[in-house]
Amino acid sequence: MSGATPTRAIVFLAFAGFASQAMVRVADPLLPQIAQDIGTTIGTASVIVSGYAVAHATMQLFGAPLGDRFPKYALVMLLCILCAGATAACGFSDSLTALAFARLACGLTAGAIIPLAMAFIGDAVPYERRQPVLGRFLAGQILGLVSGQIIGGVVGDHFGWRTVFFVVAGIFVLAAACLLTEFLRNPLTRVAARSGAGWRGLMSDYASVFMQRWALIILFGAFVEFAIMFGAFAYIGADLHARAGLSFSAVGGVLAVFGAGGLAYVMNVQRLVDRLGQIGLVAVGGAMMATANIALAVAPIWWVAFGAITVIGLGFHMVHNTLQVNATQMAPQARATALGVFSSALYLGQSAGVAAAAPVVDRFGAAPVFAGAALAWPILCWWLVRRLRRRPA
Repeated sequence: MSGATPTRAIVFLAFAGFASQAMVRVADPLLPQIAQDIGTTIGTASVIVSGYAVAHATMQLFGAPLGDRFPKYALVMLLCILCAGATAACGFSDSLTALAFARLACGLTAGAIIPLAMAFIGDAVPYERRQPVLGRFLAGQILGLVSGQIIGGVVGDHFGWRTVFFVVAGIFVLAAACLLTEFLRNPLTRVAARSGAGWRGLMSDYASVFMQRWALIILFGAFVEFAIMFGAFAYIGADLHARAGLSFSAVGGVLAVFGAGGLAYVMNVQRLVDRLGQIGLVAVGGAMMATANIALAVAPIWWVAFGAITVIGLGFHMVHNTLQVNATQMAPQARATALGVFSSALYLGQSAGVAAAAPVVDRFGAAPVFAGAALAWPILCWWLVRRLRRRPA
């Protein structure tokens, strides 16, 4: 595809991304309610969170390749419809087993939405214009992550946990309706899969990703990026509670400014890309991440975390958006497959980072983890800058 950017189509995809990311975190604040209502422990009820995460990551890796065989926009619309049904089933569940299976279905249907949406953008927007477009597309994901916890907490407190799932199901229905109207009126959303993309080509699509050196560089960078990022970020709340004595409500408010930093990037993405370019975004973003993590490690007063987390939100998205736009070009002939692999690398990196930091936090607290992240970010970004300078044309 070429020509004018299909802005409205991408806005609707961003709304679908909002719904998908809201689903990721919406159950976290509901666990005490669910456990009490169903008659189990919070630890046992947490299977609805862990099971969802596994299904979500699995669908990214094995479901996204469908986008190389069927129209990507139509697949996102279909997944939104299916996820609406699975989410409503969560609200109707009368046992933990039923709820766990419903959440599993949610993960299987929501997991591929964002990789497929990014693949559509990669097809529809020329590379030289793609990074600002992907940067703005990030707004839906950022708002979804923040809103998911807010919806879960506020709606759950006032109307119960079942209502939360019905509200999120309604969001998916609305997203599907928006996508359907665009699908019917915009021929760009109905572009057929490439010729020869039958099921026998599945392994060759994966091979086209893993046999390219540049793709392996981007995948490795994505894995390490999320390992460093969330290996530290996951413990900021616990550290603020333990060292500064903040209540969990206050901790939630402090962590929410990460979204503000991300939105600051979204609102200034064109200016930043024009001024810094990809190499500058990675270099400056890495320096910001190092500075912010040092502040978290040594700051004697809790309110320093407001500024540090805002800087993390901005710096992280400067680096991450650069990796994203390069991921859309890893294997243009199998773009949906490539972005599914990319998304899976992010989830694996996040899990590895959190797990690796856990024993350090248990024994020494979170400050050494923040200090380690402050050291790791410049190393990663220096390595990425060197690779970006040498990347193939």
